[in-house]
Amino acid sequence: MSVLVYTEINKGKVKKASLEAVNYGAKIAELTGSSVTAVVANADAAQLEEIGKAGAKKILSIKNDALKGLDSSLICSAVEQAAKAEGAKVIVFAFDITGKAVAPRLAAKLKAGLVAGAVAHPTVSGSSLEVKKNVFSGKATAVYTIHSDIKVISLLPNSFPVSLGANAATVTDFNVELAASKIKVKEQKSTDVGGMVPLPEAELVVSAGRGMKGPENWAMIEELAKTLNATTACSRPVADMHWRPHHEHVGQTGIAIRPNLYIAIGISGAIQHLAGVNGSKTIVVINNDKEAPFFKSADYGVVGDAFTIVPKLTEAVKKLKANQN
Repeated sequence: MSVLVYTEINKGKVKKASLEAVNYGAKIAELTGSSVTAVVANADAAQLEEIGKAGAKKILSIKNDALKGLDSSLICSAVEQAAKAEGAKVIVFAFDITGKAVAPRLAAKLKAGLVAGAVAHPTVSGSSLEVKKNVFSGKATAVYTIHSDIKVISLLPNSFPVSLGANAATVTDFNVELAASKIKVKEQKSTDVGGMVPLPEAELVVSAGRGMKGPENWAMIEELAKTLNATTACSRPVADMHWRPHHEHVGQTGIAIRPNLYIAIGISGAIQHLAGVNGSKTIVVINNDKEAPFFKSADYGVVGDAFTIVPKLTEAVKKLKANQN
């Protein structure tokens, strides 16, 4: 049951979600007594080395400018060719924007069973795999059994910590035949702000809602996030009112995240918001309404005025860091 993992480079680095996927693929290979091969496009030597350290025994290195445009049909074709060349029976993606676009398309082409958004290592049952994923907006966990000959799994980002070892992968140049892209890129906009970690990969997130009263008060949220080296986020109403950009909107209709720490400031905790953040390892809620629904889901809650509490919290973090240095 050979394993193939699609890995992706973003802004000169191997995506954290891709390294998690390689770790995940290596675990499947261990459970099935096989090996894991990673496929990556336009990676340099350092990036290839890091993918090897994540557990790949072999790396298929593709050099093709057509894959820089992130056309999901071309990526699907490249991974399909790699899977057939390797005789892969399990294909792993990260459940990110690329994985959501490519994995279902590839599964249809290969007549493969697909589980999207896996949250735990699979269980091997003969030639089948049992895979866990969250259902009902994260309120329950379901176990899916994949019986097909070829199996496609996408892993929910930040489900596992990245583990890098001393493994060195064998790198092989892999040529693919790709059709002309049907997509024309007219404009590109970056959501990168000061090197901030993208929300799906962030381990620390500071989020705020309508309790901030207006966009002019966001400076203290940004300062707390900067002090913690965290990524900023917001609730849907805040994005809809254009207080913050839409790429910061987390929730059922926004980005689903699983950080180690999620600090929610001035957010009531509607079910739609909770659906996108309840996978967080630790949730801290700051709200002046003691009846706010979010407190029922919080690990730690502070009832009080955010305009008083947040600056004091920021100063406390700064003093702690200063004492550590």
